[in-house]
Amino acid sequence: MNSGDYPALLCSHIRKSYGGVNVLGDVDLRVEYGEILALLGRNGAGKSTLVSIACGLEQPDSGEIRTGGMIPSSASRSAFGRCLGLAPQSIGVYPQLTVLQNLLGFALLYGLSTRAAHQNADETIDMLGLSAQRDLKAERLSGGQQRRLHTGIALVHRPKILFLDEATVGADVEARASILHTVRSVAESGTAVIYTTHYLEEVEALDAHVAFLVNGSISDSGSLRRVVSSHASPSIRVRFEGSQQPQVTGWHRSGDYLEADVSGVDSRGSRGAGIDPGQALAVLLRDPHCRGRVLADVDMVRPDLESAYLNIVGSASEQREA
Repeated sequence: MNSGDYPALLCSHIRKSYGGVNVLGDVDLRVEYGEILALLGRNGAGKSTLVSIACGLEQPDSGEIRTGGMIPSSASRSAFGRCLGLAPQSIGVYPQLTVLQNLLGFALLYGLSTRAAHQNADETIDMLGLSAQRDLKAERLSGGQQRRLHTGIALVHRPKILFLDEATVGADVEARASILHTVRSVAESGTAVIYTTHYLEEVEALDAHVAFLVNGSISDSGSLRRVVSSHASPSIRVRFEGSQQPQVTGWHRSGDYLEADVSGVDSRGSRGAGIDPGQALAVLLRDPHCRGRVLADVDMVRPDLESAYLNIVGSASEQREA
C-alpha cells in the first residue's frame, strides 16, 4: 500500500507512557482529507501527546501511525514537513519580525520558492484579517492578532494536514471568528484539520467530527450529530403557580419544578425512548391534574455537545475506576 492509499491520519493501537504512567493506551483514530476532527478530552487526557506523535515530535511505545501516508519516524524530513502544519498551544512568533516577515520566513523554510512564498504570505494575511498589521512587528500585535499570526505560520505552506492545539486560547472574539473561518476554508480546500479545544461551542460552529480521548483511549468518535444523539437527551421542567406541584405520570418533582422523566412522554402520554420537550409539555397541559393551574415557568434544554461530553467523559471515567 503506497502513501496515496492512506487517509490523512491513521493511528492504530498507539501506546505511550512516561515513567510508568500510561498516557495513551491502544488509540485507534482515522481522519480523512477535508475533514475537521475535534479531539476532545480533559486536561491530561493525552491530546497533545497524540498530536506530538502524529507530527513526529515524539515516538509511540508501540502501534502504527501514518500521517499523510508517511511513518513520521522514517519519512523524509522535507517531504513530511511540507505535508503538515502544526500550531501548538504556546504562541511561537518572532517578535522582532513583521507579520509579513514571519510568514515569508516560514514559507521559505518549508521550501517554497520566493514567488510562492510571497503569494502564500499575502493570501494568509488576507485570510486571517491581518492586512492592517502586515508591516507591524509581531511584538506590537495584540494577543488575538499574535494568535492569528501563529495559526498563519502553520498553514502558510498550504499543508494537507493541519494540527491546531488549543488554537483560540486567549483569543478575543474577532480573532476566534477569524481562526474558525480559516479552519472551515482550509478544510473545504481538502486539508484535514485536527483541532483540540475546550471550547465546545467552537466544535459545534465548525460542525466537526469529534473523537473523545478518555483514560488514554478513544471512547467514542463520529459525526457531531450522531455523538450528541447517542449521548445526550433533551429535557424539560415546568413550574406551576402555587406551593405544591401536581403529581403527573411521566413527571417527577425536582425542587419547585416538575421534570419530565428521562424515558420521555409520547403524544398519548405513554413513556417513550426519548423526550420531545414541546410534545411533553402539550401532554402535561392536557393532564387532568394540571387543568386550571397557571404555568409560571418553562425550561427546555435541547441535547448539545456539552451534555454529550459530560456523559462520555464521566461515564467512561467511572467505568475505568470501577
